[in-house]
Amino acid sequence: MSDKAPRGIRLVIALTGRRNAGKSSLINAICGQEVAIVSSHAGTTTDPVGKHYELLPLGPVTFFDTAGLDDQGELGELRVKATHKVLYRADIAVVVVGEDGITEHERSIIARVQELSIPLLVVFNKNDLAAPKDADLAWCAEQGFVPSVVSAETGKNIDELKAQLIAAAPQEFKEEPLLLGDLVQPSEVCVCVVPIDLSAPKGRLILPQVQVLRDLLDHDAIGLVSKEHDLPATLGRLAEDPALVVTDSQAVDLVAKNVPERVALTTFSTLFARYKGDLPALVEGAKAMDSLKDGDTILIGEACSHHTLEDDIGRVKIPAWMKKYTGKNLNFEVFSGHDFPEDLERYSLCIHCGSCMLNRREMLRRIRECRRRGVPITNYGVAISKLQGVLERIIAPFGL
Repeated sequence: MSDKAPRGIRLVIALTGRRNAGKSSLINAICGQEVAIVSSHAGTTTDPVGKHYELLPLGPVTFFDTAGLDDQGELGELRVKATHKVLYRADIAVVVVGEDGITEHERSIIARVQELSIPLLVVFNKNDLAAPKDADLAWCAEQGFVPSVVSAETGKNIDELKAQLIAAAPQEFKEEPLLLGDLVQPSEVCVCVVPIDLSAPKGRLILPQVQVLRDLLDHDAIGLVSKEHDLPATLGRLAEDPALVVTDSQAVDLVAKNVPERVALTTFSTLFARYKGDLPALVEGAKAMDSLKDGDTILIGEACSHHTLEDDIGRVKIPAWMKKYTGKNLNFEVFSGHDFPEDLERYSLCIHCGSCMLNRREMLRRIRECRRRGVPITNYGVAISKLQGVLERIIAPFGL
């Protein structure tokens, strides 16, 4: 079952440490099966390898078994670099300490993990061979974390370690996200503005629009649908103001002019920026547009591949609007697929799609990866609202 779970819904747990600290053995002990190659020869694990497991109640997770931090030589340096890259995608980092105790290798990686704000567990493995040194335990206490003491060989404290892994999972992996049920009360009206243009699929609405309408029904609210040019007539036929108007981002400028200031207004993409990701972080990323310089390269991130139309939002409209807004000579690169470019640091800004085809965990992971590597990130809808000068109004319903 866990092998078939999409990568986007998996909690990523990265095990790191020196060679022969027992990382592979620890994964096997946690999973209760031989999923990682174990050898007494140091350096058996070369490149990071993902191992799938069902860690209840969290569900499917991926353990990354990484190369030793003390790997040597030119190839060893590349392996250590690959290990560090895994940390950018990690939701939890486990630093495995062998019988030799904590050295500069462990201290360095622990400092790096703390710098990236990744939940951290320090695990003293091989307790069957040697107990943790008092000095190492004291150092851990000074750093503010309580280490685990286990033996992958005998199974000692493995169940307790599993419980610690579950407890260490970021809160966003445990809570149910909000779409718009907190913005509209039962029996209140929400007007959804849905343009029908070249990018609109024939015979149906796009997934975010469908999900918003369904969420309104689930919360006993009333959903009305209107095209942007029919919005004034739609509002005029209502006996009282709607509780909320939600518009496609591409029509936000026109809709903002036709919706009275007293009526709450936002966009589908902004709703999904909160539902699928981290809205404050994406708003902060949009403000980075004001600091762009000539020659900066912007990453356009797409979660899925699609046929490009002449008015494509990510490849045509947003670049044109950004050049007009900033007055700068900017470069744009489109990246479609599950992973970000390895050289993410060379981008001055990432503008991501609305993530309708991504799980929340995957979108949060992309946001964290950008922020850890110093790259501001926003999404299509938030960026468009910024470019059209209506961002503050669009985020007002969320108390931002």
